[in-house]
Amino acid sequence: MIMRPNPSLPRIYLYKNPVDFRKSFRGLAAMVEHEFGHNPFQGELYAFTYRQRNKIKCLFWEDNGFVLYYKSLVEEKFKWPRPGDELITLTGEQLNWLLDGYDICVMKPHKTLHFQSLG
Repeated sequence: MIMRPNPSLPRIYLYKNPVDFRKSFRGLAAMVEHEFGHNPFQGELYAFTYRQRNKIKCLFWEDNGFVLYYKSLVEEKFKWPRPGDELITLTGEQLNWLLDGYDICVMKPHKTLHFQSLG
């Protein structure tokens, strides 16, 4: 059995700056509330990384309590966006790609082209 964040989660936010991983779910929820101005009890998932980018913590509220998902890599690092103040919005599928080691910053679909004629 593989335990993963559900790909159909409605809203996922990725925090680009490294976070002190001594923070528990309470510390991360307070960060969501005070730094981002979001309500941590609305069921949105927040993903954080450690300074060395070999760990991820995901926090979300599920009905009656917080769920904390934690993954620590043994040898590699997660492909994390460059530090910055803003949150990045992801889909559940993109979050799982990140957990699998893909660089989500370069995963862009082909651009849509619009033509009026062949000539």
